[in-house]
Amino acid sequence: MTARTARHWARTVRWYLRELTGEAQYDRYCERHRSHRPGEPVPTRRQYDVLRTRHREEHPEGRCC
Repeated sequence: MTARTARHWARTVRWYLRELTGEAQYDRYCERHRSHRPGEPVPTRRQYDVLRTRHREEHPEGRCC
């Protein structure tokens, strides 16, 4: 395996793990927050998780299983 291929696989695994754990979603939220509310501080990861959980509880979606 070449160094280039190894770097490609490492980036792919990193991307997958960030998507799986929700870290990428938090980063996208921070970018959106900064662009829409430039003067306000960005919530911490813990605050974001609380907001997201509260939103899911207040706005349930129909799920089959």
